[in-house]
Amino acid sequence: MGFLADNGACAEELTADSEWVKNITPERTRADQPVHPGNDAAVMPGPETTYQSYGLPWANVSNTPFREYKHWVHEGGISTPLIAHWPEGIRARGEWTPQVGHLVDIMATCVDVAGAHYPQVVRGNRITPMEGASLVPVLAGESPSSRAVYFEHEGNRAVRLGRWKLVSRADDDPFAWWQQDDPGPANWELYDMEADRAETTNLAAERPDLVQSLSQLWHQWARRANVLPYPER
Repeated sequence: MGFLADNGACAEELTADSEWVKNITPERTRADQPVHPGNDAAVMPGPETTYQSYGLPWANVSNTPFREYKHWVHEGGISTPLIAHWPEGIRARGEWTPQVGHLVDIMATCVDVAGAHYPQVVRGNRITPMEGASLVPVLAGESPSSRAVYFEHEGNRAVRLGRWKLVSRADDDPFAWWQQDDPGPANWELYDMEADRAETTNLAAERPDLVQSLSQLWHQWARRANVLPYPER
């Protein structure tokens, strides 16, 4: 059994007249009471009759000390804890491990634990290969060898390899850089995750060699994983 969130805190503010809220919020509850959508300081959030977000201030509290929020791929947008419960398979009790995992590892872990075989072809259809790595060694208290993990969401992108993380926040036009086949090191930030998990000191100018090599890794993954070429808007 495991529990994790899918992303960091959401800083989005909801307004009652936004198209997004109108499209997803029911007008009435199951008890036929009117629903009050949008963030309104005069309305206490919580009951079924409200649909609100906790907005930028509380998202900032939730993500402290990490940068950014859901949507971006700095640590505030992608970092969540994983709580794992497996009495017969996990010898540790109430312990913490700093090992890095990724959501794509869940499938690989389930296949490993079940002793299953992940197929290459099913009923004549070629299946997309697994991207993740089994977390069973981590659950057993081991320190698996370092491997790269990758991120992309709406133009925001990152790669983490060992202690190093290369990350880029999309600008005002999040898809501008997609127009290039290989945009290179522009807009990349480089952080040492062991010394600076809060991503406060950008080392890209000091380590252009790492920026180049990690950005090449990201682009290789992006093409293999069908992130590139990016579809039309």
